[in-house]
Amino acid sequence: MRKTINCFIPYEENTAIDKVVTALKDSIVVNKIYLLTTAHGSMPSVPAGCEPFTIDSLNSSDTIKKIAQKADTPFTLLYTKASPFELGYMALERIADFLQDRKTGMVYADHYEWKEGEKKKHPAIDYQPGSVRDDFDFGALLAFRSEYLIGAAGMMENEREDYRYAGLYATRLFIAETGRIVHINEYLYTEIEEDNRLSGEKQFDYVNPRNREVQIEMDQAFTGYLKRTGVYLPSNFKKVNFRTETFTYEASVIIPVRNRVRTIDDAIRSALEQQTDFPFNIIIVDNHSTDGTSEVIARYKDHPQVIHLQPERTDLGIGGCWNLAVHHPLCGRFAIQLDSDDLYSSPQTLQTIVNTFYKEQCAMVIGTYRMTDFHLNTIAPGIIDHKEWTPDNGHNNALRINGLGAPRAFFTPLLREIGVPNVSYGEDYALGLAFSRTYKIGRIYDELYLCRRGRATRMPHSALSKSTPTTITKTASAHTKSISAGAITNSAAKTTEIKAKHKTSIL
Repeated sequence: MRKTINCFIPYEENTAIDKVVTALKDSIVVNKIYLLTTAHGSMPSVPAGCEPFTIDSLNSSDTIKKIAQKADTPFTLLYTKASPFELGYMALERIADFLQDRKTGMVYADHYEWKEGEKKKHPAIDYQPGSVRDDFDFGALLAFRSEYLIGAAGMMENEREDYRYAGLYATRLFIAETGRIVHINEYLYTEIEEDNRLSGEKQFDYVNPRNREVQIEMDQAFTGYLKRTGVYLPSNFKKVNFRTETFTYEASVIIPVRNRVRTIDDAIRSALEQQTDFPFNIIIVDNHSTDGTSEVIARYKDHPQVIHLQPERTDLGIGGCWNLAVHHPLCGRFAIQLDSDDLYSSPQTLQTIVNTFYKEQCAMVIGTYRMTDFHLNTIAPGIIDHKEWTPDNGHNNALRINGLGAPRAFFTPLLREIGVPNVSYGEDYALGLAFSRTYKIGRIYDELYLCRRGRATRMPHSALSKSTPTTITKTASAHTKSISAGAITNSAAKTTEIKAKHKTSIL
């Protein structure tokens, strides 16, 4: 096999790269080795047989263009970490084999990683057509058919895009639209993982205010991709008429729950403590709890605002529970989320959400939440406000980002029409995408919601509220008092017998 690969490896002087260089030089497919450095002034010394290559940053469009100019072999290898790595046996030969297919523009592979002194397998997932998340985990070792890399550089030059952060992302998008990105299901190398944060912390890097410039560029690159592929959606939103139906309640708090005995009471009381100028109720869908959750909910059986549904079906995920709730005859005009282990930030949350529906004439509202422990202390990453959203392009950019925010609220007739996917993860994200295709999404950037994580413990009443179910009734909307408690109780009993015969749309 002839020498078909030029290699581009980040390099910092005094790093342990000798073994990497030796392995590359020993490979029969490696032509040249370029060591990427951001050094200014004097060039660091480099190992024999390598060429220094000055760049501004690894992810810039300028770097991609410079690498493309040096891509005079059929294939190009790029490593995206400054730390050393180890190639597996005949790894580059396998990579070259996969790149023989002219329709394959980029390949990536499973790998091992050293993390906290332990070598672990790190399998990747298959890249699907239409995958556009900028945080997709390809691993650090990427290999390209050079013609695609050169094409991506030309695209950025023609579109006059000058990215500091989004050059590599724009390259991947270009390759995805012109060729294939292929996952090699083999462990071909070992890298060092230096970010030891929990995955739940890493996934919110994009909402960190310090990364705002990065997100602006990613949005620009993604928008260009959508326009090139003919799927960009302009901001021509359909207007919403909130008076098409008559509702007994203006809003319903929807709480799907299964086995949350330690937290469900806190959630119910958080909802009951809402202060509004409109009538609202709480619909709890108790999905076959076995840990005492049902008994906790039953304490509120005589409370006029609380509807306790226990579905007969056993195949409902969170989405299915939502469908059951919103098809209840006493579901309000607006259906508002409250997870069974979370809380509203203040008694004004519902009022703020409903006001936003009318003010912005939108079909869905998304708020801002704060990550806390079960003592309501802020934990990383703190406030999640999703300010990467823009009024004119948020509905397009939603495809790229990892979530939309909370709490989520919906105009009930449209939610009934669209349907909630009967899954227990991602149903909220799917709804955001479905609504945003046609309707305006209202955004609230003030904190409305507490997302509690960690070991669930029952909050002391003093920490959550001074109120009890009895006193809460007195602070609830005056409108609610005019509604017959008996009628609600009877309706709830009837609905308990409903077998969720609604149609669930798959988005």
